[in-house]
Amino acid sequence: MPEYPAPSADFVRRCLDELASRGFSRVVTGALAPGEQPGFLAAGFQVHERLHLLAHELDDLPPPPPGTAGLRRARRHDRPAVLAVDGLAFPPFWRLDDGGLDEAIRATPRSRFRVAAPEESVVGYAVFGRAGTRGYVQRLAVAPDIQRRRLGWALMVDGMHWLRRRGVERAVVNTQLGNDAALALYERLGFTREAVGLSVLAAGLQ
Repeated sequence: MPEYPAPSADFVRRCLDELASRGFSRVVTGALAPGEQPGFLAAGFQVHERLHLLAHELDDLPPPPPGTAGLRRARRHDRPAVLAVDGLAFPPFWRLDDGGLDEAIRATPRSRFRVAAPEESVVGYAVFGRAGTRGYVQRLAVAPDIQRRRLGWALMVDGMHWLRRRGVERAVVNTQLGNDAALALYERLGFTREAVGLSVLAAGLQ
């Protein structure tokens, strides 16, 4: 959490001991900034994935697409279709299950969960979050076979306008190295790469 100090190596080691006692064999962190990593690295974690971190000052946004491109609020019965799209859009390490989707939605005090369903079937979704004046793109996924229909663009613009209407001044998003399509979309929307990215760390338990 940004308002709290990063965990110490001793604290991380105690957590690892507790997880090992419960039968876990491997631990993976969320995406961490460099200042959040020292305690984990000192406790034996290693870098598993590196991520680009991009930011957007929300004072200049593209206009919302006409007709909202079939976007609507996500409903409970959409979840199986949302998870199916997520499974198609991401490699195994990054895919969400039902619990992971809940975590993405609840990661911030306020969130916006929208789906793209231009022909009734859900073919894309986005989760945006805000905490005070900070905005976050928590998740964006579009089915690969329709990724050139600008649904990702529509979902992003929809969420960015939602953030700005609620007083958010700056939004951030991360994406794994090698996800060139997502990186290109974010940069076309006006996101710029931060000088320092994020890392996901992992540790094996004995």
